[in-house]
Order: sequence, then structure tokens, then C-alpha cells
Amino acid sequence: MSPLLSIKGLTLRRDDGTGSAILNDFSMDVEEGEVVIIKGESGSGKTTLLKCIAELNVYQSGEILLHDKKTTSYGIPTYRTLVQYIPQRPSLLPGTPLDLLETIRSFSSRKSSKSKSTSTSGIDGEDDSNDDLDPMRLASEWGIQRTLWTREWATLSGGEGQRIALALGIGIGGAEVVLLDEPTSALDAETMKKVENSLLSLLPPLKTQPSTSNGVRRRGIGPKAYVWITHEAAQAERCGTRTVDITRR
Repeated sequence: MSPLLSIKGLTLRRDDGTGSAILNDFSMDVEEGEVVIIKGESGSGKTTLLKCIAELNVYQSGEILLHDKKTTSYGIPTYRTLVQYIPQRPSLLPGTPLDLLETIRSFSSRKSSKSKSTSTSGIDGEDDSNDDLDPMRLASEWGIQRTLWTREWATLSGGEGQRIALALGIGIGGAEVVLLDEPTSALDAETMKKVENSLLSLLPPLKTQPSTSNGVRRRGIGPKAYVWITHEAAQAERCGTRTVDITRR
């Protein structure tokens, strides 16, 4: 059986005239249920790798396969929905998180998504106890009040913005692989662990292991795998199924 995601011979060179490689012949497979931790020194190309996997950076050679199919066979907008990159911190955006949620839902690449629809009436505090993904409910598990969704992005704290952006990326549904770039870097230790547990619980069980090292029950209602950058050794130990060190390849 082919892996869920396969990166083969990925090479990206600097455009500063030196021709040196940021990524050189990088290969990696990701299986369903995995949390692959990407480790490396600052400047080693971790974020660049995730952006290449998401087809946000142009690389010189190599190929990326999802379910053994090239990214171009899906169409890049659809592929970016299926393999989704979530940055460490959201860019400073106009409007509110709720505005962005409604905009994302309007994209044609999401029309076939089976994710649960969230209406603006959810701001009034109504909730649903079923297992469908929902960005607002997910964020509320992490201490984000629903009224924050109607505030301007510029007025949110770093931790609030990070949690809302993460809840949007995960809760909107449709992604099979989520690329996480230090998703909890602005959070305190207690909130960090709440986020970790939520993210891990959404994955399907790993075939070779019944659960992750921290024993979180996996429900399989969200993405199928994560590729996760973290500088926290303890977080890597808690969440990762394996680690790839890109500075030693």
C-alpha cells in the first residue's frame, strides 16, 4: 500500500547567486495516523520544507504525491485544501476571524467538503455535542470565547490569534494532511497541552500503535496525519510518532 503522502527528491536552491541548497534531495513518507515531527536548527529550512509540501514555494526538482497522485492531478487549489499549511502566526488580516471563515467557505475548492457548516448564530453561544468538526467549538475548547470571532484581527493577542487561526485551519475540514509550523509557540503550558490533546484526538489510530505516547484516544474525525515543526523537545516527545531531523540528512 502506498503512503498517504510521499515527498521524493525535493531540492530547493537559494536565489542569492550562491546556488546553495536550502533543501537537497529531501525524501520522506507520511503514513495515515502519523505525527511526523520536523526538527532542525534555526534557518535549516523547516518552514521552507512545509511550504514546499503545500506547493506554496517553487522547488527546482522532486515530486510530491498524495495517495500516489501528483499534486497537479488534483489542481493546486484543491491540493492545498487537502494538504494544508498553517503558519506559526496568522498574517495581520483585515476584518474579523468570522469574515475569514465565511470567505474560506466560499472557495470553490471547498464546495465538495463535508465539513459542518457554521452560521453566525453560533456567536450567541449555541453549541452542538456531536463529533462534527467546527472551528468555533474547537477554539472554545482552547479558551477562545465566541465573541472574539467578531473582533478585528489586529485587536487579538498573539495567543488568541494563533488559536483562532489553528481552529480555522483544522475545524474548517477537508484537509487530509495538516502542516503545522510551531502551532503552540504563543501559548502557556496548560493551554498548549489542551491544544495538543485536541489535535491528536482528531487523528485516526496509527496502524502500528494504538495511540500516541500520551495515551490520547484517537477518534478519526479530522485530518489523517500531521507534519509538525516544534522546538519543544517535550512536545515532540508527547505528540510525535517519529522525528525527522532535516539538518542531518
